[in-house]
Amino acid sequence: MRLNEVTYGTGLPVDGYGPGFFRIGGEVVRGNCLILPGGVRPWGGLEDAAGLLAAACAIDIVFVGTGAEICHLPGAFRQALEAAGVGVEAMASPVACRTYNILLSEGRRVGLAALAL
Repeated sequence: MRLNEVTYGTGLPVDGYGPGFFRIGGEVVRGNCLILPGGVRPWGGLEDAAGLLAAACAIDIVFVGTGAEICHLPGAFRQALEAAGVGVEAMASPVACRTYNILLSEGRRVGLAALAL
């Protein structure tokens, strides 16, 4: 078996998460957050597509972590992102974090919008 070190280029991986926080690139971020090519910022939740739309030219897909459980995304949120050419995948936040890390390590143009657990 061959083991390779995972590299993320200039991207910021999710190192961990817990009740009310994410650890991103070694730094603790409290509350909901966006991780985009330009860095990490707070996120207003499932009604707030503005930060993602501003990054639409830098990402192909965004994983939306909906908290501890998966839920449907508001139609207007999904439609706005898809109209801007960004694919949207909803999943529970822990799964979204892991999936984001995998695609980030592959060099993909990916973003994460995550609701805190």
